[in-house]
Amino acid sequence: MNTVGTVRFWHDDEGWGVVDSPQTPGGCWAHFSNVAVAGYRKLTPGETVHLGWEVADQDGYAFRATRVWPSDRRPVDDAPDQNPDGIYSSSLTITYDAGSHTPRTAE
Repeated sequence: MNTVGTVRFWHDDEGWGVVDSPQTPGGCWAHFSNVAVAGYRKLTPGETVHLGWEVADQDGYAFRATRVWPSDRRPVDDAPDQNPDGIYSSSLTITYDAGSHTPRTAE
């Protein structure tokens, strides 16, 4: 379901916040991964947003955002499955040199 709401609060350091709307009484929990903006995904308290939501029990809130973006901008859809060029990617390779460490045995 979709509606328009207002950002109640947003934790930049934790990447989540709450959006209020008449259709989501008590607030709608929102995660940065569902914020449809380019660059650093965050919202600003007091900002008017478009809100896609679902009924869910999320951290004490009865509603969870499925997609949210500022009402004065068009949504950006950069989900990895819809962006084959990958705006963000990450990898980690760990290589051990044989003989460079002493194996330990459990005692």
